Amino acid sequence: MDKPAAPDLQAPAPTDLPASTGDDKDAPLKEDIRLLGRLLGDVLRDQEGEEVFDVVETVRQTAVRFRRWDDPAAGKELTTLLKKLSRNQTLSVVRAFSYFSHLANIAEDQHHIRRRRAHLLRGAKAHASTVAYALERIKDAGVDKQTVETFMRDALISPVLTAHPTEVQRKSILDAEHDIARLLAERDLALTPKEAKRNLQLLQARIATLWQTRMLRYEKLTVADEIENALSYYRITFLRELPALYDDIGEELAAHFGTDPATLHDATYMQMGSWIGGDRDGNPNVNAATMERALVRQATTVFDFYLDEVHALGAELSVSTLLVPASQHLQALADASPDHSPHRSDEPYRRALIGIYARLAATARELGASNILRKEVGHADPYAHPEEFHAELSVLAASLEENFGAILVQPRLHGLMRAALIFGFHLASLDMRQSSDVHERVLAELFERAGVQADYAALDEAAKVKLLLDELAQPRLLYTPYESYSETAESELGVLRAAREIRQRYGVRAIRNYIISHTETVSDLLEVLLLQKETGLLRPGQGSHDVMVIPLFETIPDLQRAGAIMGEWMALPLVAQLIEHQGRLQEVMLGYSDSNKDGGFLTSTWELYQAELKLVQVFSDARVKLRLFHGRGGTVGRGGGPSYDAILAQPPGTVNGQIRLTEQGEIISSKFSNPEIGRRNLELLVAATLEAGLMPHGQDQAQVAQLQRFEAVMAELSERAYKAYRNLVYETPGFTDYFFAATPIAEIAELNLGSRPASRKSTRRIEDLRAIPWGFSWGQCRLLLPGWFGFGAAVSSWVADGDQEERLATLRAMGKEWPFFATLLSNMDMVLAKTDLAIASRYAELVPDAELRERIFARIAAEYNETLRCLELVTGNDERLVGNPLLARSIQNRFAYLDPLNHLQVELIQRHRALAGDAGQVDERVHRGIHLSINGVAAGLRNTG
Repeated sequence: MDKPAAPDLQAPAPTDLPASTGDDKDAPLKEDIRLLGRLLGDVLRDQEGEEVFDVVETVRQTAVRFRRWDDPAAGKELTTLLKKLSRNQTLSVVRAFSYFSHLANIAEDQHHIRRRRAHLLRGAKAHASTVAYALERIKDAGVDKQTVETFMRDALISPVLTAHPTEVQRKSILDAEHDIARLLAERDLALTPKEAKRNLQLLQARIATLWQTRMLRYEKLTVADEIENALSYYRITFLRELPALYDDIGEELAAHFGTDPATLHDATYMQMGSWIGGDRDGNPNVNAATMERALVRQATTVFDFYLDEVHALGAELSVSTLLVPASQHLQALADASPDHSPHRSDEPYRRALIGIYARLAATARELGASNILRKEVGHADPYAHPEEFHAELSVLAASLEENFGAILVQPRLHGLMRAALIFGFHLASLDMRQSSDVHERVLAELFERAGVQADYAALDEAAKVKLLLDELAQPRLLYTPYESYSETAESELGVLRAAREIRQRYGVRAIRNYIISHTETVSDLLEVLLLQKETGLLRPGQGSHDVMVIPLFETIPDLQRAGAIMGEWMALPLVAQLIEHQGRLQEVMLGYSDSNKDGGFLTSTWELYQAELKLVQVFSDARVKLRLFHGRGGTVGRGGGPSYDAILAQPPGTVNGQIRLTEQGEIISSKFSNPEIGRRNLELLVAATLEAGLMPHGQDQAQVAQLQRFEAVMAELSERAYKAYRNLVYETPGFTDYFFAATPIAEIAELNLGSRPASRKSTRRIEDLRAIPWGFSWGQCRLLLPGWFGFGAAVSSWVADGDQEERLATLRAMGKEWPFFATLLSNMDMVLAKTDLAIASRYAELVPDAELRERIFARIAAEYNETLRCLELVTGNDERLVGNPLLARSIQNRFAYLDPLNHLQVELIQRHRALAGDAGQVDERVHRGIHLSINGVAAGLRNTG
């Protein structure tokens, strides 16, 4: 007997997605979501049976009732239903909703691409966040061609990839999702009935493959795993899309300013960075060996790409000198090739490329690659540096351009030449990072063993600075191979020695920066200079060093001292010499995550703004160029939110063509797993940097006075918000117990989801908890508290303390006329749209102490409602995301499927804690279910996960 037709499981029922209308721009998205949901439902029914299929649908419908109508009966029904599920059923239901989150993301990404193409096909005006729009604005503002070209030549825009303890996707999953995205895009083409049927079969097959593929790694992740995960995005996106973006930008510069492409042919204004394998702060698994492994794997990845491209060029450039001439330089390159086949005697391009391939292969082996798939024809000497590789490619391009072959350069050769300039042989610059207290311990040991200072750590700041400067002036070293040192000291010195060797092997761009976490004093910076001197990276006598020392200011007090610390630092004669060697440039990193955990969303945002203003003034006085490195997270509570708006909201003078910013691990997948979406995310960084750096910032007296008034108001709001936040998080008795019970923080720590421990120390103090799991846990329970708490208390009390109408008018003017405050409101609006008190209340039920649960949850709920009320008063909007309807629709589309994951996660956590509490047992299936639910919720929330 035939099975009845499957309902649109995971595809929204009529109450979940609004019906499409004739002019509904989102109709294709809704159809894609319905299609993917139906196919997932078919796979679920086929693989798991009718019973599980029916359970998933019942859970979904009950969760919808609970969300839409705040129905207590639905909540009880859901609890009863979930408790009855067997362990296997629970795991299947979690997997179903988790996979739907991923499929919905694919459909959304495809729809973004579809809408962008439709916009371009209509010939509509350039959108904000595109380079075309930025250049139009700049040109209209009167900026001239030479200024723009100089800006591009001197600029450095660097996204820096970091690892994350919950986001390391398996390559198998990435590949399957990439295929699903491709097949979904194919459906926008005109397909014959047979092609359409075949497309549907392939889609279902790939979804079935997903279902039968383990989504996550269940063994403890290593740094090597995190390195490999990041490299997959280079293969998918960066290696091809970044050179292509340079071409797009070149065309826009030519169109708007008449820039000759040759003028900027060697400019490398956007380069990739990485922390993965070099970030030791709180991660004992990162050392010299992981740095070396990171560079070997990075080099292998880029050489694989170069070798494939050169091989493909050899197939394509079948140009014969019997038909067209070639340059003497090309002929010489061909003659030097190990290829002497008579069949190619008239094909110098192919012979030259065979020689280039052989040299690349030799270089790859020399730099650690061991899996070159295609063996070269014969021996060739390796390249000494990537510039030699680029020079030989340039010989091919010049010969083609001189001999009727210019059109043959663009399809592949031009992109490969650009890639060689951007990625070199290192692929991405690896940063080193360590905490200042570790440096202090190592130097205290070196000073003590050398008989220079018995107790360095006990010295006051002035004495430390004097001792460090005196030691930096000494030609001798503190370290001696005839003395024994602690494991920490040997490891830290080993890292710096490895950095020196890596730079020699892979080029000076391979490692350029050393970041000092918890920078609180000038001595924290000088300590790293002395450690560099000990390992050959600093040569004080020559006034030069290899690796820039970069402070990271993280907590509220550190941000407040940042300007003064940098002023003292740059005034030191030795440092002034080193900065001169750096091209009168100094980088400063600002930490968004820790400052938020320390002082709350509003105060953190304000103190970062204030710190930047002070740094601009200090650097201007010292006549040193400031480059800011923004340690932004994926969540708004960790500095996340739209990157374009964030860059434009920076204070004037802070974005002078120099900006680095972290791309935190948990959103790398959402930004860069689709090549076209990846290119757009890279483009908006360039567009924002152009606008922020080149748009005139001139202000008349009235504007200056208005800004000063706005800043004074913001300072008052910050003080009030700080008190409200600190009172809840650090001063409320029992709050730590509440947090550890009402969020999955304990499970995140237990599951070993990343190579880095969740806490810096083995305590339950909020102060010792890492900012990433802190923010991530609040996202999982759908409170997202770090992204809004304190705003309501601050605004309501400030408004009540004066003329209410006048003060509300001031806040509304700030929202309309001050980009900083407008972006703050926009980000908070997004977080509040994804916050759900009803779901959060179910997590609160995990707190065993009823009095504690009710007391703290009531406070959080009251502040949430007050924050909503105040936001509505300021913006005039009583609905969320009025200014971002696309995101509003996205949330509406996905939450019917995200909510069940939260309910299931609560049930799984209850089971896990009950087992652990009763007999100290662990059920691996329950563990896997929690892990899957964490991944699914993060995927559903995307940049708030």
